[in-house]
Amino acid sequence: MKKIFTLVAILPFSISTTLFAQTSKQSRTSKQNKAVHERVINADFSKTAGPLNTMFKECVGAGRANEGLRADWQQQLAYVKKECGFKYIRMHGLLTDDMAVYKEDSKGNPVYNYMYVDALFDFLQSIGMKPFVELGFMPWSLASGNQTIFWWKGNVTPPKDYEKWGALIKNLTEHFTERYGADEVKTWYFEVWNEPNLSPGFWTGTQQDYFKLYKYAAQAVKSVNKEYRVGGPGTAGAAWETEMIDYCQKNNVPIDFISTHAYGVKQGFLDEYGQGGTVLAKEEFAVSGDVLQSRKEIAASPMPNLELHYTEWSASYTPADPIHDSYHEASYVLQKLKQVGNAANSMSYWVFTDIFEEPGPRFEPFHGGFGMLNTQGINKPVFYSYQFMNRLGNIELANKDSASWICKDSSGNIQALVWDFTNTHPGDSVHNQKYYIQDLPSKSKGKLKINITGVPDGIYALEVYKVGYRNNDAYTSYIDLGRPQQLTKQQVEQIKKQNDGSPVAKEIITIKNRVPVIKELELRENDVFFLNIIKL
Repeated sequence: MKKIFTLVAILPFSISTTLFAQTSKQSRTSKQNKAVHERVINADFSKTAGPLNTMFKECVGAGRANEGLRADWQQQLAYVKKECGFKYIRMHGLLTDDMAVYKEDSKGNPVYNYMYVDALFDFLQSIGMKPFVELGFMPWSLASGNQTIFWWKGNVTPPKDYEKWGALIKNLTEHFTERYGADEVKTWYFEVWNEPNLSPGFWTGTQQDYFKLYKYAAQAVKSVNKEYRVGGPGTAGAAWETEMIDYCQKNNVPIDFISTHAYGVKQGFLDEYGQGGTVLAKEEFAVSGDVLQSRKEIAASPMPNLELHYTEWSASYTPADPIHDSYHEASYVLQKLKQVGNAANSMSYWVFTDIFEEPGPRFEPFHGGFGMLNTQGINKPVFYSYQFMNRLGNIELANKDSASWICKDSSGNIQALVWDFTNTHPGDSVHNQKYYIQDLPSKSKGKLKINITGVPDGIYALEVYKVGYRNNDAYTSYIDLGRPQQLTKQQVEQIKKQNDGSPVAKEIITIKNRVPVIKELELRENDVFFLNIIKL
């Protein structure tokens, strides 16, 4: 050090200044490289941000009510409920003819029947779930036309008689009250129809026709009990929100919540049979930006305290998009939920299972279906994102990192859920259907350092879980098998075993004198880490 100091001291001013500038530049470059290659997350056990917002597990979607009568559907829902903690479930087709709800006798008098509905809702009650009741589609005996949607032919026309429509909803609501009790039904939600702005896809009438449909349904629900919650319009793309509020306010029509949908791809809203191409949007706030805007619109409306429920959302709106199967979906979902913050009362992932027949029964085990589980019950990467969120403690620690949650629970356990979301999609030049079916290795994002100070002294078990490329990545395991059109029983078990959610590392750590808990990990694009620190 002395020699260097002497050398610099005797150099001409201009040379020594140049050396200082070069040294400073190298120092800045080193710091920049460190910033790029090392991500540090700091938290303090004693500094909290408040209760964890659990809107992410309020509700989850399913295809249609009749699918809920299947044994495998029920088994998968019970599993997802147990692991992910969802409270409500929303599905189409409660009033369609395959649920045998409504017909008319020879004189045109209504005949009601709820045996299938009871079987489904009784099952939901048995596993501790509640229905987010979507009122649709139109029973054929009540329909004004024959326009349908999906393989299972849900009738999407207005009622031929709005009084009979209102009477059906009132009778159904009375039945729910008699069977489950008013106190229970007060905790439910009643949503009128699905995506009526997509005409003629989901609704052949006009916006005013929908408002009329809503009015009769909402008044029918409230006539049974004013405390029952009803809302809509359940639109695609955050549409009709202000119009809905204005209509209800001006016409004294009851409304308790706004519902709508958002998906993170370009090129439209409806792909009924999964035949179109999609492109993952590059915008940083795709999906989440819609939610934030919806909250702003409600806040600026004559009814600023309405609840906001996104009753469908995902990366893509088509039942044939391989991003749903990809490990990229796991970090995508976490990123969007984190960005939404407390703007929504619920964000209902569409859907929990590939037992989903909008385009008809599927012939491949991995076909880009919406589900968190495939038809055979194989966990997709996105399933683990929801499982990890459900394992977070109820108190969130203060944390400036934008892609993580650090939490603790009443027992002194600590949980860290950390991810990288990198949109690697090449852009408009290629569809998701071509890009996400490939084997897509992830690139390094450098070091991840998690630093938690103030942890009480004691002995802790540290478990590390991981989702990412070839980690709980069932689709890549399927690629390794050669993408067979049908999986054997042994192949299903093999994929499940390879992607069973087991910890990738375990260790026992001892904390003395409140020395920080520091964990360093190698982070790749779209990796998800869950650290569970259990006090022994």
